[in-house]
Amino acid sequence: MFYLGKVAETVTDFVLPIAHSEDLNLIDVEFLKEGSDWVLRIFLENKDGDLTIEECETVSRALSIILDEEDPIDKSYILEVSSPGLERPLKTEEDFERFKGELIEVKTFKKINGQKKFVGILKNFEKEKIILNLKNEEEIAIDYSLVARANLTFEI
Repeated sequence: MFYLGKVAETVTDFVLPIAHSEDLNLIDVEFLKEGSDWVLRIFLENKDGDLTIEECETVSRALSIILDEEDPIDKSYILEVSSPGLERPLKTEEDFERFKGELIEVKTFKKINGQKKFVGILKNFEKEKIILNLKNEEEIAIDYSLVARANLTFEI
């Protein structure tokens, strides 16, 4: 899993039991600055892939209580709980296995063949490599250690 940062790691520990008790999967936790605001974003999914507002509210309320009690964040922030949406991040080996055959975007920390962004069909994830079939029919293997971000994407 990619490094989440101390706040995100702590919040992950708090939200996982809540998500599991609601039969939800935790996809990602982000803590970042947007404009003048800090945002703590929790991404969840249910087994049907259609996370409801009620499920988001339940997790948000339960997590808010814990965050108020534990007070792990020394800044004012906005808490958002939602579905990861159409461009869902891929973080784990299970994510890569589940979404084989789907169109994904991979951004790397350093250039590979002169570029840092690749869009293609996820062919496989093997031995710490992401195998993509690019639009030009070329196949590329990207070392997982070089991946800054990977997510589902869609064509316009």
